[in-house]
Amino acid sequence: MLATHRIRTMRNEELWQSVLSEVELQVSRANFLTWLKNSRLIESNDEAIVIALPNHFAKEWVESKYDKLILGIVRNFIASVKKVEYTVEGGMSKPPAQRTRALVSEKQLSIEEFKVDPDTNLNPRYSLSSFVVGSSNELAYAAASAIIQSVGTKYNPLFIYGGVGLGKTHLIQGVGNEIKIFHKNKIKVKYVTSEKFTNDVVWAIRNKRTEDIKSAYRHIDVLIVDDIQFIGGKEKTEEEFFHTFNALYENNKQIIISSDRPPKSIPILEERLRSRFESGMIADVGFPDYETRVAIIKNKIQEKGASLNDECVDLIAKKISKSIREIEGILNKVVFYQNNYQKPVSIAHIEKIVSEIGEKDRININPNQIIKAVSSFFEISPSDLTGKSRNKEFIEPRQIAMYLLRDMLDMSYPYIANKIGKRDHTTVIYAYKKLNKDLDQNNSLTEKLNEIKELVNKMG
Repeated sequence: MLATHRIRTMRNEELWQSVLSEVELQVSRANFLTWLKNSRLIESNDEAIVIALPNHFAKEWVESKYDKLILGIVRNFIASVKKVEYTVEGGMSKPPAQRTRALVSEKQLSIEEFKVDPDTNLNPRYSLSSFVVGSSNELAYAAASAIIQSVGTKYNPLFIYGGVGLGKTHLIQGVGNEIKIFHKNKIKVKYVTSEKFTNDVVWAIRNKRTEDIKSAYRHIDVLIVDDIQFIGGKEKTEEEFFHTFNALYENNKQIIISSDRPPKSIPILEERLRSRFESGMIADVGFPDYETRVAIIKNKIQEKGASLNDECVDLIAKKISKSIREIEGILNKVVFYQNNYQKPVSIAHIEKIVSEIGEKDRININPNQIIKAVSSFFEISPSDLTGKSRNKEFIEPRQIAMYLLRDMLDMSYPYIANKIGKRDHTTVIYAYKKLNKDLDQNNSLTEKLNEIKELVNKMG
């Protein structure tokens, strides 16, 4: 009986790997990694197969988006199959409402979720399976995943950069956790922030214990350093990190680094360190597009054991475009509300939460900062932006400036029209509505706006 079960299991695995190979050719790499990579075929017969997926959201998504594709490919192998059924793997099979009630009794999140491994400094809640892959982070995810089996020999060092709140920490800690699991804890992994590394260097110098730094950082197999940009200009820290980097690199140890900008843009960073960082693989994590934001929201809501209707998800995804961290903050408020009032969150309540975040963003911003940021981004002068010239090169910058003055500061159309070249207010209305509409279909425009908003916030 056991032998028969093993044969059937082996056949299921082989069949599903063959099906996945075909599916991968017909969907984008990002969608395949996000929705199908962690799926399994758990049952099969001549009429139906059953596919297990890691959570309810993945099940619903695959069932609605890829069922016909999967069924068609399965029939190439078993012509008699009439349907594909989907289920949730393991203990995730409770519906969201039941899981919400269970989580309330467990104080929403178990203490284990926040427990950091004292040996590695890694938080076990960060995993690659919960990292949502999209066009904005596909390269970084692929490079990070490739390291797991080829520690120290592929993409070394790996330098991942991107704005605040876009998931870099999740990705690099997730890789660390996956390396531990794959190599069964036989590989020594250490995660530190650049602040922690700096504090260790300062402590060692003050206490004349520099050998302790060497012992702590040069006898590990994988060093993961978060926010490396903060060591720029700290002479002793840079010196120690340079020697640590060399010692690890020369012994084929893996180095993973994150930053809010690429190596060439880190101010006052020693050239020898910059060249070390640039010698490996550099991958950016950009602003997630609308579809990825929707996936992130639904995934996180699923993880938190809450529920949110599509209208609310759509509102959050459209309004919060530059930070996954802000999305997480909104969802924490949603979960708190549901747990305390035991009822769904209304669209009006979501609008209130989103507007509160917008109010905080507006406190330290003035119109001149927006004009200056737009001018800097398009490499034109503020006087050209607000002038009367009708040159084509000024049309887009002006429309974007008008849109941002309305979107970020909620200024009146007449005020904006007067600020941008004393134009008629209907011109501003047209620009605002046009860009608002274009945002739904134009990812390039979304990225431009997010980058300009980053510039504005840095000026604040």
